[in-house]
Parts: sequence; structure tokens; C-alpha cells
Amino acid sequence: MQTNIDTALQSFRRLLEIMDELREKCPWDREQTFESLRTLTIEETYELADAIAKENPQSIKKELGDILLHIVFYAKIGSETGDFTIDQVIDGLSEKLIYRHPHIFGNDTANTPQDVKEKWEQLKLKEKGGNKTVLEGVPAALPAMIKAHRMQDKARGVGFDWEQREQVWDKVEEELAELKVEIEKEDQANSEAELGDFLFSVINAARLYHINPENALEKTNAKFIRRFNYLEQQTIQKGVDLKKMNLDEMNAIWDEAKAKGL
Repeated sequence: MQTNIDTALQSFRRLLEIMDELREKCPWDREQTFESLRTLTIEETYELADAIAKENPQSIKKELGDILLHIVFYAKIGSETGDFTIDQVIDGLSEKLIYRHPHIFGNDTANTPQDVKEKWEQLKLKEKGGNKTVLEGVPAALPAMIKAHRMQDKARGVGFDWEQREQVWDKVEEELAELKVEIEKEDQANSEAELGDFLFSVINAARLYHINPENALEKTNAKFIRRFNYLEQQTIQKGVDLKKMNLDEMNAIWDEAKAKGL
């Protein structure tokens, strides 16, 4: 399905006109600020991520609309404060895309996705007013797992990475051994620190083997929910109190859920 640019421009114009009217006439829309929209934007982003995880195209389309609404809303507020307009937002993005893709719009070459990512990070450091350090562009508010993955990816962009990805397993085993030592000592502070190191190394391994750890864990979460729901449903149907069952009895029903592909 090809995008009809003329139709898209008409639709975008209509959206901008609707936003202008809402900002002028709607009591709720009129009082919104950057700060008041911030938490709502985070919520909408998670709803989009959830729709993507569920592989639901119609929900993805809906949630993209909600995200677009927030972009237009922020731009409208920016135009009222005199800080920026929607066309400046779009033009800035277009110029950035052209600058960071010299292999498309210039004479540079990039033959693999990794080449593109490395050049992207290098160009970001060179931009006027851009990041002064490699890790500066990683948002502090990111969830810890996503932040770890992003920091590792950025470090790789400037060459700080394992020479062979297989080397990471020695690090994973080393961190696991150190974690076990501190747990056996019952040292809470050091156990927490070593657990962090261990998780960081596992995330690093996932990155090197092109596995998204956030997606992987979310799929496991969803699988756990399906199987645990099945366990609860079976106990309800049998009139059994889940709290009075032993672990072997629970595991038997859990294995039934696995056998059913849940």
C-alpha cells in the first residue's frame, strides 16, 4: 500500500485545523501545557508499544493517531509561546534525516545496518548543539533495561564493544559467580550491585545476538499471565482453593497449560 502524499497532506492539514479550533474553544484543550501532557504522552507511548507487542495492526493504527495528536498538540503550544511551529519541527526532522544518511543523500557508503548505526552515532556527536558525549543522548527517565541496552548500543557506535560476541558469555558467567558469592554472604547491598552487573551482562549478550531483551521479557510476562490464568481457572472449576494446593499440584496444572501451547 503506497502513501498518497497529496491525500496525506490534506489529512494533516485537517488535523491542524481541528487542533486550532480545539485549542481556541475547548476548555480542557485550552488549559493544557507541556507539563500536563507529558504523563499522558508516556501513557500513549506504552499503549502503542503494547499494540505492537500484540501484533494488532488496527490497534497500532489507533495508537499512532494518539501519538500524532500529542505531537501536533505540543507544536500548537510551541507556536503560541513563540518557541517553535509544526513546520519547524518537520523541517528540523527532515534536515536531520538527510544529514544522518550521507550514504543516501551524499557520497558516503554504508553496506550494513550496523554501518548505518555507527555512522549515525558519530554524526550525532558532530552536530552543532548536539550531544557532547556519547551517552548524553540516553534519556535519564528510560526504564533501566531499555536504558542499559541503549547505552551499550551507543558505546558500540564508537567502537567500545567485544571483538567477538562469544566473549560476552565469559562475562555473564563471571558476573553470575560474583552474584552467588554475595548472596551466600547475605550481603544485601553487594548482592544488589552484583545482580545489576549480572543483568547488565545478560542484556549485553542479548544485544550482541540481536535479541531485544525488553521484547523477550514482555513475551515471557505474557506467557506467565496466560499460564497462571489457566491455573486459576482450573482450580475454580474444580472448587479447589489455590492457596491450599502444594507446588506439585500447581505444577501439574501448569504443565497442562504448557501442553496446550499457552
